[in-house]
Amino acid sequence: MKVRGGKAIYGASVGILMLEAQFPRIPGDMGNALTWDFPVHYRVVRDASPDRVVRRGAEGLLDNFIEAAKGLVADGVDGITTNCGFLCLFQEELASAVGVPVAASSLMQVDMVNRLLPAGKRAGVLTISASTLTPAHLEKARVPEGTPIGSTEGGREFTRAILNNELELDVEAARKDNVEAALKMQRDHPDIGALVLECTNMLPYAADIRNATGLPVYSMLSFVSWFQSGLVPRRF
Repeated sequence: MKVRGGKAIYGASVGILMLEAQFPRIPGDMGNALTWDFPVHYRVVRDASPDRVVRRGAEGLLDNFIEAAKGLVADGVDGITTNCGFLCLFQEELASAVGVPVAASSLMQVDMVNRLLPAGKRAGVLTISASTLTPAHLEKARVPEGTPIGSTEGGREFTRAILNNELELDVEAARKDNVEAALKMQRDHPDIGALVLECTNMLPYAADIRNATGLPVYSMLSFVSWFQSGLVPRRF
């Protein structure tokens, strides 16, 4: 049997572009390698702080992300993703620049999830920062106009600790923020049939949200797991 080379790294088909942050990344978080059932390859994008990406529209960072993505592809990954849903702004530019599939944001699932739901039901989005999730973000991710948006903003812990890039995180308080925000969305929008978590740091709380609301919950974990299954199809 002959095999072909050409890569520096093998076995990690998915490359993840990481924000430059210091807050704790617990198991379930996209930036914790224990989260994944398959190998991934990380690269930190310098100067891409949570505040700059989420609150300030990732201004001036496109070239940094393209350079980092090209580095991951040169190392040997077969597809690129990011660890922030707000980076849907760069989906088209990244895909054009690197020449491999790119899944920039969990928000890209919304239209697909809508197609799975019964008539009269639609997906809602839970985000870390509704105040800075602009129409441009939603348009780039092809989120249908009028999609319900809920947020953990104003909660006791989650949004503040992540976006302020704090060294400590009260996990139980963050869990309550996510569950309470999801329940409020459900009360405000009875036609919601599923939830899509914009923020990749919400992954550890997806099961809690599901248990509290009874709704299917889709996250960056579901999106990237699907994405990876196309890059490395299971052999039977």
